[in-house]
Amino acid sequence: MVELKVSESRDLTRIERIGAHSHIRGLGLDSALEPRASSEGMVGQTTARKAAGVIVQMVKEGKIAGRAVLLAGQPGTGKTAIAMGMAKSIGLETPFAMLAGSELFSLEMSKTEALMQAFRKAIGVRIKEETEVIEGEVVEIQIDRPAVTGAASKTGKLTLKTTEMETVYDLGAKMIEALGKDKVQSGDVIAIDKASGKITKLGRSFSRSRDYDAMGPQTKFVQCPDGELQKRKEVVHCVTLHEIDVINSRTQGFLALFTGDTGEIRAEVREQIDTKVAEWREEGKAEIVPGVLFIDEVHMLDIECFSFLNRALENDMAPILVVATNRGITTIRGTNYKSPHGIPIDFLDRLLIISTQPYTEEDIRKILDIRCQEEDVDVSEDAKVLLTKIGVDTSLRYAINLITSAALACQKRKGKVVEMEDVSRAYELFWDVKRSTQYLIEYQRDYMFSEGTMGEEDEMVS
Repeated sequence: MVELKVSESRDLTRIERIGAHSHIRGLGLDSALEPRASSEGMVGQTTARKAAGVIVQMVKEGKIAGRAVLLAGQPGTGKTAIAMGMAKSIGLETPFAMLAGSELFSLEMSKTEALMQAFRKAIGVRIKEETEVIEGEVVEIQIDRPAVTGAASKTGKLTLKTTEMETVYDLGAKMIEALGKDKVQSGDVIAIDKASGKITKLGRSFSRSRDYDAMGPQTKFVQCPDGELQKRKEVVHCVTLHEIDVINSRTQGFLALFTGDTGEIRAEVREQIDTKVAEWREEGKAEIVPGVLFIDEVHMLDIECFSFLNRALENDMAPILVVATNRGITTIRGTNYKSPHGIPIDFLDRLLIISTQPYTEEDIRKILDIRCQEEDVDVSEDAKVLLTKIGVDTSLRYAINLITSAALACQKRKGKVVEMEDVSRAYELFWDVKRSTQYLIEYQRDYMFSEGTMGEEDEMVS
């Protein structure tokens, strides 16, 4: 019952906000893993996208675990966009967990526990079980309502048929309610799970395709099932190891998944779960689906986190780890030592490094075109040329931020299409990093604790 309510509310309140990477639909690769110039929201970065495609292929095959990949490049070169593309390309059944490096530093749980939970979220278990299912085409539904309200519960009969047989089933109040909720009518092909009583609407029978009753364009027509009404079917459930951990570690059981109150999970619980999953694998009941764990801003992790990752990657159950950073040679957090990307050499040695390059002027133009479509803003050709020039001189992110600002300036003057004057207006109102830095250098005396004024003040004092 709860599941039905959740799915209904999703259909009714389908709100999609435009985000920084909402235009990304995949990696934009063809069947031979060759990157297209512009596809699925991805532009340029052909080498990096091709390498990411190879990683996705490894994940889909599910044979390799514990590999680690580093996306390294300057700010605004599409590292997170490639990670989002990977997530979309992998598919629904393969788990993809995403977090930022700073998320691990919380007062509620230790860093290693937060990392372990992230690892377990990226490992799926495909559990197979056989269930008894009644599957057939609805011939007739008869519901007998009591003459006096509240005197007795509703009763009824359901007639189901396949190509070979037809049977009448007696219905109780709960089944009548479920049939009413799913709007099941004669001509529908349904499946009823005998254990739980859950009704699944498979579609409408082809024999009713000529009916002239009101049917939407989404109506799916299926063949009338053949053979016997009652069948044994294999049902596959996909869950992550973290979900199994949560259900087994708390007194409130599966409700902890909804409340979010997971806390630290004891090592004994995890060991028992790993043993049970291993038993299921041997019996053929379960299959491990190694997914992807993406950690953005990996330079924010400290030396303890890196040593944990070193050990965790050697485990057979480890997912494929993808990390991203925009740092050069910098200090490893928690030490006084400097290292490339702020990552210790022993961990860096395990990584396959994918480098992202700065976008060309043509790439920036294409990305701005895609973002204008995504944000539903009509921009004139001259304004797009100006936005591209601003993107080349300042940064791509700044140019993207100007799109909506310019659209609001256009709206204020009651225009329909964003022109150069609207982009110029937004450019004057909102500064980029270069102009802001220039202003600070010129007027640093008027600011408190400015490092540029320290030497001069000391001279004046002396």
